[in-house]
Amino acid sequence: MTIVSYLFQRRRLLAVCAATLALHFAAIDWAGNHLGSAASRTTPHPPSVMTAQLRLTLPKRVESAPLVDVKPLAPREAPPPRPRRAPPPEPLPPPPESAPPGDVLVAVNATPVPVGDAAADGDGTATGGKAADQAQAGAGRAQTGAPPVAAEAPAAAPADPAPSPAPAQAMRRYKVHLPPSARFDMAVARVDADGTKWTGSASMTWHTDGSRYDASVEAGISLLVTRINLLVLRSEGVIDDFGIAPLKVTEKRTRRAETATHFNRDRNTITFSASERSYPLLTGAQDKATVPFQLGGIGRADVNQFGGDIDLQVGDEKEATIFRFQLVGEEELDTKMGKVVTWHLTRPPKPGSYSSRLDIWLAPGMNWYPVQMRNTEASGALTTQTVSNITMTESGK
Repeated sequence: MTIVSYLFQRRRLLAVCAATLALHFAAIDWAGNHLGSAASRTTPHPPSVMTAQLRLTLPKRVESAPLVDVKPLAPREAPPPRPRRAPPPEPLPPPPESAPPGDVLVAVNATPVPVGDAAADGDGTATGGKAADQAQAGAGRAQTGAPPVAAEAPAAAPADPAPSPAPAQAMRRYKVHLPPSARFDMAVARVDADGTKWTGSASMTWHTDGSRYDASVEAGISLLVTRINLLVLRSEGVIDDFGIAPLKVTEKRTRRAETATHFNRDRNTITFSASERSYPLLTGAQDKATVPFQLGGIGRADVNQFGGDIDLQVGDEKEATIFRFQLVGEEELDTKMGKVVTWHLTRPPKPGSYSSRLDIWLAPGMNWYPVQMRNTEASGALTTQTVSNITMTESGK
């Protein structure tokens, strides 16, 4: 081996070793940068929110009995007039001082009744004997100058009893697991019967601590830089074994006075400030602000309950009617929050009770919150409210 070839092999060996070391250092540096410090590095973009799309098996349809209307309670009849108290009889004039006692006796008992001709009373006492005794007693009072005994006054009529509560009437009982508290921002789109289109916004709140609740709805239209409230609903009450139990709901519309509906649970009646009528308070009765959350609570407790019709008594401004909701099916809605899987419920029009159609879309994957509501009036006018954002409040965490 020549010196030249030896040096060439030695130089090649050194080059291979240097390349190997460089590759090792590069591999170690790459691993340290991508593995060791991955937990400590921060990304410039916030983490994305993943929305779970819950798809449930629809329950089997079960036919329900025909819906029966709830009639208003009959007005309470006025109590009968009380009988007048008879005036006491006037006292007999005192006998003249010069008259002998015998004349007085003749004057008082001027028409004697023979005992033999007297008719016997039911207890065996002769009527004539009673009359004679009364006459003798009157003569004795005349002799002594004592005033006659006043006739007994009739007993006073008893006071009117306090109104008794109406008998409680039952409806089908549902399992209810109410959704947590939240605030809803909604977009409003309306198309009038003549084709005129309106846009606006609405806010809906639902708050409960497990024993009480309050709910509200405020809807309006946007005009340039201002907003006009068209409807303000406020409801408050308690939570009982049947879910939401309203006590009072107020409703204010533009250019109209505020009205109130009272759920009198001590008397089992529903009364109205805008009407003199009253209705029996049925089990699970609701108002217009609480219906979507009661339906959500029914689905959250047991989805199979939607296999049959859901009947809810709803107190409105002047009346209380039965709303019958039916499950249409599963639908996917496009919202500002993305695509949301919903269950579509509808309340068809009912001639004689209400002429509009009400549709509500509940989101099973979002605590069964109502994410869209639509009212179709008999004239063809259509109002749709779609949720654009849902904010969980403190009690809903």
